[in-house]
Amino acid sequence: MKTFFLLVLFCCGATVVSAQAPAQTRPVLNHLALYVQDLGKATTFYRDLLGLDTIPEPFHDGKHTWFAVGPASHLHLIAGAKARQQGDRNTHICFSVPSVEAFIERLEKAGMEYINWAGEKKKITLRVDGVKQIYLQDPDGYWIEVNDARK
Repeated sequence: MKTFFLLVLFCCGATVVSAQAPAQTRPVLNHLALYVQDLGKATTFYRDLLGLDTIPEPFHDGKHTWFAVGPASHLHLIAGAKARQQGDRNTHICFSVPSVEAFIERLEKAGMEYINWAGEKKKITLRVDGVKQIYLQDPDGYWIEVNDARK
């Protein structure tokens, strides 16, 4: 009985240790990189329309713009793409904002189009969990979701 109890105790301890170890070694998102045709247009879009903050980039070659997109994550724009992206809306970057309606006002002032998930222009999708979302494309055709998710 004593041996059985020690075996159970050992197994429980090993489970706790193994459950904690992966969290310490899991990968974290460092950056996303988008290959763009016109770095100036793309930079203006992400900085001025979306409101992202630029951060220093190490190359200083006029072919890169870096943005902070989280506490430890970046978005890298890299000049040199030959053509506009033809991607599907299922492949997208998502940014959360405090108010989708306020963000839409910014889009409308800039003359930017947006759609809901069904593809209807100037409509908002309301997900089953209550999150509002819209979709738009950047100057290179990359899809972007903007929502008001809190987490």
